[in-house]
Amino acid sequence: MNRVVKIFVLILIAVIFFFLAKGMNEAKTVEIGDLAYDFELEDTTGNIHRLSNYQGHYVIINFFATWCEPCINEAEELEKFQQKYGKEISLLIIDKGEPKNRVLTFKEKMKSTSLYLLDKDNKVSEKYNVVGQPETFIIDENGIIRKKIVGPTTADHLFDTISTLKAER
Repeated sequence: MNRVVKIFVLILIAVIFFFLAKGMNEAKTVEIGDLAYDFELEDTTGNIHRLSNYQGHYVIINFFATWCEPCINEAEELEKFQQKYGKEISLLIIDKGEPKNRVLTFKEKMKSTSLYLLDKDNKVSEKYNVVGQPETFIIDENGIIRKKIVGPTTADHLFDTISTLKAER
């Protein structure tokens, strides 16, 4: 009986350590209503951008990949948004783990004036719990995540969503 208790205690301790270790390895991801994770990423020209530098006005973060067909289709809409609303709302397009030259080629092909940032190791994508692409986050002037859009969106939908969010305040 004593041996059975010892084995049970050892198994129980092993299970506890397993779950503690698992919990320590899981990174906290952000959700709607959370303060947006403040990242620092390089753009396609080598400049560094921090999300916190954009605090004080609305920011759209769009996660994409150059090979993603819905992202390619959405790129034209994002460029329309940039041209129409870019002075009042910042648009940050974040590439998920691709080489800079591939993103530059994509940007040139699309004739885009938007700001493309490089998430080389996918750490920012992981913090935002981005599992696919495109995924878009709308962040308010206080740095709070107000909306997440999974899948492609349009310039008008983005602007209408931000207008609605501003009116709710």
